Amino acid sequence: MSQCMLTVSAHSIEEMKQHALNGYPYESCGLLVGVRETGVVARFVPCTNVANSARVYTIDAKEHFRAEMAAEDDGYEVIGVMHSHTHSEAYPSPTDVAQAPDPGWHYVIVTLKREVPEVRSFLINSEAPEPAQIEEESISELI
Repeated sequence: MSQCMLTVSAHSIEEMKQHALNGYPYESCGLLVGVRETGVVARFVPCTNVANSARVYTIDAKEHFRAEMAAEDDGYEVIGVMHSHTHSEAYPSPTDVAQAPDPGWHYVIVTLKREVPEVRSFLINSEAPEPAQIEEESISELI
């Protein structure tokens, strides 16, 4: 499976959308736990945006650490991050690109710009974000 492909359960996609809606008017954020080599997301871990901002997000460091430890215990790793854009398109902003911590991560953005949340994924490994396809699968197909 290509690194430009992210495979996520429909359940996790809905969790991301709901987390984004629940965090409004601020950006929401969370971590994607799974297998980096295949791009398969085993679970979405909602996190607190300690920045309390509609323009930027900062994942709570303790929550990030707990997610890393739980992932490791289950034989997974953190393979990406999700955050929402409250009023703009699901495309990485210059701030998103500048703050991207890992070029191997998937950066999922949920936009709340329209009536229904929209989800997009990107790889950020240079000045130009590269779109990554999201393939939705049922939970049983991923496990």
